[in-house]
Amino acid sequence: MRRLLLTAAVATSAALTLTACGTTEPAADDAKKTAEPITLTDATGAKVKLDGPAKKVVGTEWNVVESLVSLGVDPVGVADVKGYKTWDTAVPLKNEPKDIGTRGEPSMDTIASLAPDLIVATSDLPPAAVKQLRKVAPVLEVRAADASDPIGQMTENLDLIAKATGTTEQAGKLKKDFDAKLAEGRKALADAGVAGTKYAFADGYVVSNQVSIRPYTSGSLIGAVNEKLGLKNAWTVKGDPAYGLAATDVEGLTKLGDVQFAYIGSDGDKASTPFTGVLAKDKVWTSLPFVKKGNVHRLPDGIWMFGGPESMGRYVDAAVAALTK
Repeated sequence: MRRLLLTAAVATSAALTLTACGTTEPAADDAKKTAEPITLTDATGAKVKLDGPAKKVVGTEWNVVESLVSLGVDPVGVADVKGYKTWDTAVPLKNEPKDIGTRGEPSMDTIASLAPDLIVATSDLPPAAVKQLRKVAPVLEVRAADASDPIGQMTENLDLIAKATGTTEQAGKLKKDFDAKLAEGRKALADAGVAGTKYAFADGYVVSNQVSIRPYTSGSLIGAVNEKLGLKNAWTVKGDPAYGLAATDVEGLTKLGDVQFAYIGSDGDKASTPFTGVLAKDKVWTSLPFVKKGNVHRLPDGIWMFGGPESMGRYVDAAVAALTK
């Protein structure tokens, strides 16, 4: 599981419910003008005090980096810049931030050299690392994911980061646009007569010549978006409590039956495209009903499956296009 978010693969999340309280007055956008102090409560319950809206911000995980960029804040430091540019072209970096190391082990010295106003981290980062970061600058830790409410957690994180950076107005716009995108996508699928379609989304990797496939259950962010679109999640396996991801192999796909199957890979990571690679001549794969019927859809590269409203909006467009073509 750890291959997801730390090397384009998932790390286990164990964080408390995220709550946030901004300044009572003025609103965060007004605070940018007056530079009044801001006090927030992060996912760990820690109070985060800022002199004003943070301008020099470091992001230790790609989902928070995407949120920052979407909010109009160019981060001064980003973990694994090359990886972000490979996997998240839906919300590209607009500047050239300093690479602070890997998402699992950011460089404290590099971050300290940037003298940031704020470090935004997630609950995927080891507590010991977060403790070290707090010695460098204020740290806003958000819950990485929550399979019980994936979309709610995504927008909650966005709101908290917006309060810290004085961009609540932009956060409101992003959420409004995302809701509109969901409604538009749901209507498009209904109009095409494919509402309620059994749909399975996954990604896969080749590790030591073995293919590992990750089903995105209803508890995943993409799974939740699919259900908002009116699609029926075909996966029956149980996902993890944070990301809603499961694990299976090619034989496990035989349980899906006749479905629409979609996935995202990246040409920048050759290990992430087994469906058009090593499986192309695999007898189990080629015998699957959805493969035989041509109901396998590779969605465009660069849509980060664990991103924010903009990545998910791009995903909606891609999924609707694939199912209505």
